[in-house]
Amino acid sequence: MNIYETKTMGERLLGNAYAGRGIVIGKTEDGKNAAVAYFIMGRSENSRNRVFTLKDEVLYTEPYDVTKVKDPSLIIYAALRKYENKLVVTNGDQTDTVYEYLKAGKCFGSALATRDFEPDAPNFTPRISGMLTFGEGDFTYEMSILKSIDEKGSATARHLFSYPAQNGLGHFIHTYVKDGNPLPTFQGEPERVYIPSDMEVFAKDIWESLDEENKISLYVRYTSLADGSYKDICINKNQA
Repeated sequence: MNIYETKTMGERLLGNAYAGRGIVIGKTEDGKNAAVAYFIMGRSENSRNRVFTLKDEVLYTEPYDVTKVKDPSLIIYAALRKYENKLVVTNGDQTDTVYEYLKAGKCFGSALATRDFEPDAPNFTPRISGMLTFGEGDFTYEMSILKSIDEKGSATARHLFSYPAQNGLGHFIHTYVKDGNPLPTFQGEPERVYIPSDMEVFAKDIWESLDEENKISLYVRYTSLADGSYKDICINKNQA
């Protein structure tokens, strides 16, 4: 087993009908951009009734058909937002928790110490989060997963990972190992993935590798390390 093996996103997602929600952070192969990707999947009608929208540089999940919304608490939230030199991406309303803590001069880890996994027994969906911190022409990034310590949801296990940016390397964390009932929680460290220089190639590899029936939306952003400008791609199955 090669613990430093790096695979494409297509290889990581191959044959996985339900990875749930996923975050990818890394640096492009040419060293010019910081890359972030976030995708959502869904099995229920309520979960599938969503689209990504970008408003004032904040990425939101919103209902596609408001008349069909049953429970908005865990599916409608700000998924990505920026504060000063930091870019935060998460799979829930902990985005706002981190944002408020940053505004108060506190850190990513202390914000997430106040949160737990999602209260959706028996799955106890993990809260996954990431944050990029930009500096002089480069960046570092952190990733986190908050998950149930057992099948009863009796306590929260908290895992925090920190990385230097390396050309062509990214890390991928997702909520579930695969489909199941209950859904099996992600295990281990974030997975090493290849980050190509071409954003369209990267987005296509992810989108086309997600299960056709269960995929909902994908957002990809490449931020220039030279001037901080960014380009993005947003794909919504419901608006195809």
